[in-house]
Amino acid sequence: MARDLARLRNVGIMAHIDAGKTTTTERILYYTGKTHKIGETHEGAATTDWMVQEQERGITITSAAVTTYWKYTNKDDKSLEDLYTINIIDTPGHVDFTVEVERSLRVLDGAVALFDAVSGVEPQSETVWRQASNHNVPRLCFINKMDRAGADFDNAVSEIRSKLGATPLVLQIPIGDGEDFKGVVDLIKNRAIIWHEEDQGKNFDIVDIPNDLKDKVVQERQKMVETAVTQDEQLFEKFCEDPDSITEDELMLAIRKATISNSVTPVLCGSAFKNKGVQSLLDAICAFLPAPIDLPPIKGIDPATEEEVIRHSNNEEPFTALAFKIATDPFVGRLAFLRIYSGRLEGGSYIYNNRTNKKERISRLLQMYANKQNPIDLVEAGDICAVVGFKDIKTGDTLTDEDHHLVLETMNFPEPVIGYSIEPKKQADSDKLSAALTKLVEEDPTLVVETNQETGQTILRGMGELHLDIIIDRLRREFNLEINQGKPQVAYKETITSTVEHREVYKKQTGGRGKFADIIFEIGPRTDGNLGLEFINQVTGGDVPKEYIPAVEDGFRSSMSNGPLAHFPVESMRVVLKGGSYHEVDSDSLSFKTVASMGFRVAAKKANPILLEPIMSVEVATPEDYTGPVTGDLNRRRGIIKGDDIKGSNRIIKADVPLSELFGYVTDLRTISSGRASASITFKEYREVPRQIATTIIESSKTDN
Repeated sequence: MARDLARLRNVGIMAHIDAGKTTTTERILYYTGKTHKIGETHEGAATTDWMVQEQERGITITSAAVTTYWKYTNKDDKSLEDLYTINIIDTPGHVDFTVEVERSLRVLDGAVALFDAVSGVEPQSETVWRQASNHNVPRLCFINKMDRAGADFDNAVSEIRSKLGATPLVLQIPIGDGEDFKGVVDLIKNRAIIWHEEDQGKNFDIVDIPNDLKDKVVQERQKMVETAVTQDEQLFEKFCEDPDSITEDELMLAIRKATISNSVTPVLCGSAFKNKGVQSLLDAICAFLPAPIDLPPIKGIDPATEEEVIRHSNNEEPFTALAFKIATDPFVGRLAFLRIYSGRLEGGSYIYNNRTNKKERISRLLQMYANKQNPIDLVEAGDICAVVGFKDIKTGDTLTDEDHHLVLETMNFPEPVIGYSIEPKKQADSDKLSAALTKLVEEDPTLVVETNQETGQTILRGMGELHLDIIIDRLRREFNLEINQGKPQVAYKETITSTVEHREVYKKQTGGRGKFADIIFEIGPRTDGNLGLEFINQVTGGDVPKEYIPAVEDGFRSSMSNGPLAHFPVESMRVVLKGGSYHEVDSDSLSFKTVASMGFRVAAKKANPILLEPIMSVEVATPEDYTGPVTGDLNRRRGIIKGDDIKGSNRIIKADVPLSELFGYVTDLRTISSGRASASITFKEYREVPRQIATTIIESSKTDN
């Protein structure tokens, strides 16, 4: 593993589906010498797409980690080359697997955002960009597929600025596009690079800048230099005195500082599939993305004192790591993927899990190469590795040494929006199914398994149809389970829209000690825009003893899982406890928790409850001829058309559509457009269900129960 932290890069590859993430990763592995043959996604031979389902469908489902090495120098003297270690995580592009992007970005130091030169910034591009911004991850942009007909570099850069709100810093401009794309002009070194076709782009020539690009190069280079120097006060003063005095080294350093601070985002271009531009991308990763020591130290909370503690990225500080992914391997069993933030860890040593408050022994340390593992003896600050030997571990657990406890910020994941009822075809497989689901839920925090209390059915909930289809396919293949599945179920929610005051008394007398609790409360919608329960205690004079207040809050919170309309979860509400009374003998915490649940059931029905449904943002790319049928079909699905643009030869239709109307949509769209249209569907928000439809859903839920 890496010993010089300055030459370590932890990088993720992120983008919209089909932008070329896995292809780019394959080229990186080829050029860095990790593979001797390029594996193609469309042939099911990509190194990082190792799951059977990934190979069959040509998509990435699970993030894969690989470690590789690259000799880099920004000088032309190759004797000065330094060996950099690059840990790469290839993430999925499909919105159903957004959890893989979220947890990868949580532990990465930098990211490469890929964009299709024809399609520009697509919906999932915006989602992953927003995720990276939430974690303050510095990024590079790589405009891929410059060899495609309709490639438009300038438009892609413009959309990065307008749609993502970024400050793109163009470092290369393409020489040609579509079939004529053959190289780039490097604006920093002010020279042109032409790749050789015959040796898979391994070699390239440095040539003069083409005459037809000279004026554009002068303009773009001036813009680049001006943007870069404004990020450094001293350099800006030097530039104002003499614009020609800025050296290449000063320019590189300024771009690096601005990239790490997220002030600018360098933009490169190429065609990964045609082996053009990947070496330049590797150089840029080393030159501009941060090493662990370039970023602020990690912050956590000492569980004993509740005080903030800082850990720097070096080996001398106490061991601190975050478990960001759990996986099951057929040969080694359960793997926990760790990002080491400080300290060192040797195989066979003990660590402390701050969630379980227990120490566990790490039997083996592994360096990951997709689904293969290389045993190692030691990991240090900045490393990403996998470990074997845990008895109890979950995604998001903070691991430290036994004497320096710390809890890092937890990882938050989106709630599932769709569910299937499932059961094994053979009743004898019930226990086997339960064990398999436990393993899958452990791996995937966005997968939820519930039991319907009324029907006893097992409900499997996830992020979309594809997500659940993959899970059910895994149950069949990996666990040899044949499954019966029900129709898709939308994850509806409920909320209340008006405020009411209510008094609830719980009185139960049996032989001996009885039960008594009395509360007066106000229930209504939250006004702060947040989700969950907002509980305010306004009890005075000891009408309800302090020791019973938490039980009242707990009663209301647990009641939110079972709404007043159709037993769907209540998204948010505000409860103000104003008063009540108690009995010195018969009152206890359980009585007050019970009275809160009883009060909720009565009061929530009076507070004008409404049903909410998940709304999806749909973007359809269709040839002009099919615009009418596509738009008509979206309207029929209760879609609200939000935009209609032209991009290349396609019309881009944007609409908000209820999830309940989208089951089977991709298949229907292929039929409508003779297979020529494509759709991207991402979750947007929850909205009120129209009254007539809500009535049908509520009646149906009563019938089911």
